[in-house]
Amino acid sequence: MRSLVAASLEDLDVPVKIVEAESGFEALRFLPRDHFDLVVTDINMPDINGLELVSFIRNNEKYADIPLVIVSTEGSDRDRDKGLGLGADAYVVKPFEPETLRQVVADLLAGSREEA
Repeated sequence: MRSLVAASLEDLDVPVKIVEAESGFEALRFLPRDHFDLVVTDINMPDINGLELVSFIRNNEKYADIPLVIVSTEGSDRDRDKGLGLGADAYVVKPFEPETLRQVVADLLAGSREEA
């Protein structure tokens, strides 16, 4: 799934550097090492799940403004509301069309560039 997400985002109109984490814990370790314009996370990950990752990012002043996208098989309204309620900017349900994810990410990146 990480490969599909990465491949989907390589076709964006703006150049992107994609960093893949194998777990939520690894994602947390990457955050202080670089500047990230956007984070895409799954809910179901080893160690720290995507909801915990979203919560950590939103509650940390240093990272709170990073746009967040949840990509998940958990597609109920309850799951979506929980993810968005924790601070995710978008919620994409799997399976998804690569163009859908590209559009969501492009819109969020355009919004973050406008605010900068």
